[in-house]
Amino acid sequence: MGYFTIKDEVSAQFEEKKSVFIGHIKRIYNEDEAKEFINKIKSEHREARHNVYAYVIGENMGIQRYSDDGEPQGTGGIPVLEVIKKNEITDVVVVVTRYFGGILLGKGGLVRAYSKGAALAVSEGGIVEKVKGLIIDIIIDYDMLGKVQYLFEQNLWHTENIDYTDKVKITMYCPKDVVEVLQSNTVETTNGKCEIIIGDENYYFKLENRLFKEE
Repeated sequence: MGYFTIKDEVSAQFEEKKSVFIGHIKRIYNEDEAKEFINKIKSEHREARHNVYAYVIGENMGIQRYSDDGEPQGTGGIPVLEVIKKNEITDVVVVVTRYFGGILLGKGGLVRAYSKGAALAVSEGGIVEKVKGLIIDIIIDYDMLGKVQYLFEQNLWHTENIDYTDKVKITMYCPKDVVEVLQSNTVETTNGKCEIIIGDENYYFKLENRLFKEE
């Protein structure tokens, strides 16, 4: 099984009754990285009244932390955390910065504003699935290339690279749950005239039918 996280580190800004809210988001893998990002945002926005944050870590969202950073209890950190949970993403930290504009928003207004800041950051960051996959090399003779390419096209399997030497080497990133089917179908298509080399298991980003290495 895979899980969902954020693709890009971004910021998104809006104004509410003269207060400026800036939602910041980043993909992280442990609490040290989350705290480092929070401190970075606080340093960059030290003139801001508040830097509310929340983060969730782990495939099963096992680590969840938040802070109102001086806002009335329950009006900042929890709304941000709820946005993360509602979107079912993990390995992510969100900081919503507030530059106070002189007009009080009230508890309900603060909850809505911090929720909006977090939601904008999530939207701008882009939700992406991460799945377990393996790099696979398929080595075949030239006369089998057309058959194998047709097999891949029919199954929507993406070819990452093709090397042409004395034989043809097709490289792909394959979801873990597809490996067995890919192997058996490739062997059948080539009448066993293929060499299949399976690499180590890793996490990859999944966009539509293609896996990407993490940058």
